[in-house]
Amino acid sequence: MEFDAPVINLDLAPLVAMMVPIRSAPPRPHVNPAPAPAANAPPADAEKPEAPTIAAQLPKEELAAAQQETSQSLEIAEKNLASTRNKQLNAAQSDLASKIKGFLKDAREAMKTGDWGRARNLAKKAQVLSEELVRSV
Repeated sequence: MEFDAPVINLDLAPLVAMMVPIRSAPPRPHVNPAPAPAANAPPADAEKPEAPTIAAQLPKEELAAAQQETSQSLEIAEKNLASTRNKQLNAAQSDLASKIKGFLKDAREAMKTGDWGRARNLAKKAQVLSEELVRSV
């Protein structure tokens, strides 16, 4: 038994046109309008006040220890950094020296704000990196 396959004539062009949108130009980008300044807002070039810092308050015994440890670490880091000043440093050593200076600066800023826990941590990082720098020179 042999069957002839039925002939089906489908015109796909109208169906494809319905499925795929045809654009004559690329879509326009969506841009949000700039917000209008408030009537009582300060000018854009006005100096912004410094954000308040939140520092954990240490108990008196821990505060004294943090202050002492911070001072010792700063002193060691500065001494180690000074010992490398007249030496030729490679790129990695120069980068390390730059990081040490950044930690020292940040530790002093933390000391000024009374954040002794943060100051101690930053000073210790500066000390550890300075010791690594001295070993590598």
